[in-house]
Amino acid sequence: MIVRRFLIDISLLRRNPAFRNLLVARSISLMSLGMLAVSVPVQVYGLTGSSFQVGVVAALDGIGMFVGLLLGGVLSDRYDRRRLILFARGVCGIGFVGLALNSLMDAPSLFAIYVLAMWDGFFGALGVSALMAAMPFIVGRENLMQAGALGMLVTRFATIVSPAVGGMVIAAGGLGWNYGLAAVGTLVTVLTLLSLPAMVPERHAIRHPLTMMAEAFGFLFRHRRLLLVFAIGTLLTLSTSIRILFPAIVTQTLGGGALEIGLMYSAVPLGATLGAVLSGWVRELRQRELVMSGLCAGALACVILLGASGHIVVALAALVIYGYTNAIASLLQYTIIQDHTPDHFLGRINSLWAAQDVAGDSLGAVGVGVLVAALPKTGVIVLGTFALAVGGLLTLAINGLPREGSTGEELAGAGQPAAGEG
Repeated sequence: MIVRRFLIDISLLRRNPAFRNLLVARSISLMSLGMLAVSVPVQVYGLTGSSFQVGVVAALDGIGMFVGLLLGGVLSDRYDRRRLILFARGVCGIGFVGLALNSLMDAPSLFAIYVLAMWDGFFGALGVSALMAAMPFIVGRENLMQAGALGMLVTRFATIVSPAVGGMVIAAGGLGWNYGLAAVGTLVTVLTLLSLPAMVPERHAIRHPLTMMAEAFGFLFRHRRLLLVFAIGTLLTLSTSIRILFPAIVTQTLGGGALEIGLMYSAVPLGATLGAVLSGWVRELRQRELVMSGLCAGALACVILLGASGHIVVALAALVIYGYTNAIASLLQYTIIQDHTPDHFLGRINSLWAAQDVAGDSLGAVGVGVLVAALPKTGVIVLGTFALAVGGLLTLAINGLPREGSTGEELAGAGQPAAGEG
């Protein structure tokens, strides 16, 4: 009984066929994207011999994702989310076919890879925005945490397995096969999602996309609880950038080599996977925001421990715990955001959350690099201590907010259309 309390609850898969199909489709889609994440860098480096060019492609993909997330949020609050998901995944698959055909040419075009990387980043993110906005409709707000935990488990599994599968396919059959299988996976994804019901958001007067995004920012800043949850999530996202320091920590502090570096990169996903599997206790929580901030503090304390440790075992343990606490905190953030956002804002608020994640990771990587260059021996400790102090202030701010009557009451009040919305 005690063990069952901590393990992930899979009963939603039995009760909800639409969610089951969605999770299967999501698994296939993530496997396809993971294989693509191996193929593109391998091909670009093979064509140019330049790590800079590999970075350019990654940056273009990130730009496409950022724009796609924001636009997807607006479109998800205007149009049928089912159609938007199917359209985005289908068009994304066309990009995979283009990459496959380009790889089979005698002289593959680097410019085509640039364009298609941005293409797939944009349309992939468009579909993600619609999918996040659709989730409360598919599973019901009362099942959001359970659905989020199952989705997190699938994501972690695909992240671990798909790059290895992609590498094996490239070694056995070449890049064309890898791109082709990714395209086939996308086709299967679309066919699986055809069974989803129509999900049309509440109708309001048509407004300019920038006006709609401004409304989303206004909604966020009017609801301090959500705003503080966003802030804590940003702090966690920035802290994930410590991964760029793993090679330096191993070689300069821990006295290890390639094996130890690889173990450090595996430790965080391992902890996150444990977080997904052992997330059953989270569904019984009442003060989710405070628990989330406490987990954030735990993750940041692990960053400090990583910087202070002089032994690989301590460093790996810190990273596994970091991965676990980060995963549970992210699950709580997802549930709070979905649960406290009215339907006609779900697309835009979710897109802001996802875009914050993409931008925060990139900015964090630059900031961490600059800090450690200035303070090579203590930079990680300084980073963790400063972030922990900021997290403490955010926790105090959350604790100072008035208690809520109920989620439903807040949604009812927040969901009222503004004057002139029709």
